[in-house]
Amino acid sequence: MAKEKTVFVCSECGYEAPKWLGKCPACNQWNTFYEEKLAKQSGSKYEKKKVAVPMVLNQLEKKEISRNSTGFSELDRVLGGGLVKGSLVLLGGEPGIGKSTLILQICNTMKGEGKVLYVSR
Repeated sequence: MAKEKTVFVCSECGYEAPKWLGKCPACNQWNTFYEEKLAKQSGSKYEKKKVAVPMVLNQLEKKEISRNSTGFSELDRVLGGGLVKGSLVLLGGEPGIGKSTLILQICNTMKGEGKVLYVSR
């Protein structure tokens, strides 16, 4: 297994530092460092691993995702139009407010759409 090394890179100018810095010494911008992992390849050379890069929200492209209705219009509205196939939804709240009842009703409605996994603690 390849050894990993961590380097911190400024998202504004690309300056690299061995530890996180609050202010970039090259471009004087604050809080622009992000962590990047380097993997050791053959010999002693380190190469950058592909790591998720932060993006500005208004630069993201919208993708159409098919959603399945839960049978409850308000819940569909909260979920952005229904459940996405292969997604995970965490439902939490105080004891006795009807979480289990709601989930069992959703499972009954969704039983024709595919498999449903209900985990309770």
